[in-house]
Amino acid sequence: MINIAVFASGNGSNFQSIYEATQSGRLKANIALVVCNKPDAYVIERAKACGIPCFVCSPKNYENKEAYEEAILAELTSAKVEFLVLAGYMRLVGSTLLKPYKNRIVNIHPSLLPAFPGIDAIGQAFDAGVKVIGITVHFVDEGMDTGPIIDQQAIRIEKGDTRETVEAHIHEIEHQFYPAVLNELFEQAAVK
Repeated sequence: MINIAVFASGNGSNFQSIYEATQSGRLKANIALVVCNKPDAYVIERAKACGIPCFVCSPKNYENKEAYEEAILAELTSAKVEFLVLAGYMRLVGSTLLKPYKNRIVNIHPSLLPAFPGIDAIGQAFDAGVKVIGITVHFVDEGMDTGPIIDQQAIRIEKGDTRETVEAHIHEIEHQFYPAVLNELFEQAAVK
């Protein structure tokens, strides 16, 4: 079974869905570590409740980004982590992690990339008046939501939908879609 680390900065609902998928057998992976850059993020409580080790490290406590990522890399190495799964991690990943985990860092984003990258993708889509929004799972590179796309799922915005109803719908779909895409990705990695 593949060892993964889940990176998150906030509530951790995607972490929770990934954890539940590992427990039910829908996702054949072991969450070896949660990495969080915000000491007050709720994902830390979720990880504790699930019995998953959590490395909490605020970037401001380090000299620079490289030192910050070196501290993370040491934890990942110690936990024998093979894949990094970003789930609401609100930081760009730098070369200190990108090099050793080349093509093994995955992110989920609430838009059909390349449309609406970055923060508040759902708000960006609403402001643009689009009728179709979606979810993208992609490999992480040095850019903001610019890595190669692994899979996408479109969601139609219906008349009367509000930003809040669309957000809730996207989160509901993410919680099924992300573990399924990860499982397929990990199965392919195991074959290689």
